[in-house]
Amino acid sequence: MNQQLTTNELRPSFAEASDGRRHDLDWLRVIAIAILLLFHTGIWFNHWVWHVKNNELSYSFQYWMVWSHYFRMPLLLFISGAGRYIALGKRTLSQFRTERFKRLFVPLIFGMLVIVPPQIYYERIGQYINYWEFYKTVFQFKPYPEGGSLSWHHLWFILYLFIYSLMAIPLLKYLRSPNSEKFRSKLLRLLGSPAGLLFIPSFFILVTQIFLRPYFPEETHDLMKDWAYFTFYFLFFVMGIICYAIPQLWQAIGNNRKHLLITTIISLIPFYICYFYFRDLIILPWTDDQVETIFDVVAIFVSWFTLITIIAFGQHYLNRPHRWLSKISDGLYPFYILHQSVIIAIGYYVCQWNWSIAAKYWTICFLTLISCVVIYVLLIRPFNATRFLFGMKKKSI
Repeated sequence: MNQQLTTNELRPSFAEASDGRRHDLDWLRVIAIAILLLFHTGIWFNHWVWHVKNNELSYSFQYWMVWSHYFRMPLLLFISGAGRYIALGKRTLSQFRTERFKRLFVPLIFGMLVIVPPQIYYERIGQYINYWEFYKTVFQFKPYPEGGSLSWHHLWFILYLFIYSLMAIPLLKYLRSPNSEKFRSKLLRLLGSPAGLLFIPSFFILVTQIFLRPYFPEETHDLMKDWAYFTFYFLFFVMGIICYAIPQLWQAIGNNRKHLLITTIISLIPFYICYFYFRDLIILPWTDDQVETIFDVVAIFVSWFTLITIIAFGQHYLNRPHRWLSKISDGLYPFYILHQSVIIAIGYYVCQWNWSIAAKYWTICFLTLISCVVIYVLLIRPFNATRFLFGMKKKSI
């Protein structure tokens, strides 16, 4: 394909609704946040290490959580990358930087001082008389977990997104300029086919991990020092920018959704074979180290394959408005900031009840959803001060 892209062809309006919004991206944000709610509640009951745990654990949660672990945050970062490309088209660079600071950095600092501390308190609740005695330790400014109480916990996503947004400005600026037409045409030739779309990004991600992971092993990673994880997530963010910046590529994703789905399903076969091996449910003729290596490699492909398949089906089926969608979308960011602390606070008490795991799980999910919605509706949405602290736009008069 020697096709050259014209300026009109490079505009993203082909996929936008008449009101200028990407309704599929909005819906996928809703879905991604819902997955986070289910996922973080599930950690109460599986065998993974977390701040606090239920007294009874179950491996059944891990069968679906191990898969969602590899695409839930990449999905949010991909959507965020596409969103940053859209945002820069409506703002100057100065406005873009200022907005990123207000929307990301301010909530990060507020969250570290106000939203995250309850998580650490319930983890160490036996060490303090009450919450206020604990809260004083936050202002010792000693980092968690080495005895300190200052941490970003789940807000690492906001920190990364703030850094990624600033790092990506040269790329965003270049892709929006006519000088990038040949570059985008080359990317379209590389990524426009199902094979290219599936394997080129995943191979590139794999290569970065092959080089970086030996220096930053997963079991000891620090989110501010782990360049392997930082790079892994950054590439999903960049791919969101690139895929949305090339209209034909975006269309190709949706047009090839069936191929993407089939490949994703096939990739899950070795993924779960390796996982079940470590659960002693399958015997394989390899050592533990060899199986773990295979699993780590396959997991990278599963991450990208699943993500791009979700994007494809979302583009095809979800790019339509709903009267509640904009209101829900406005509250998603505050919900993300709140949800993990609320899950832990509610879960601490629910998990003391003599109930089944299923009853506790769905009770925590439901009460967390209701609590976050009530906090948002009554304390965040009506007031410009709290809207500012939670990264929302100023309320129009």
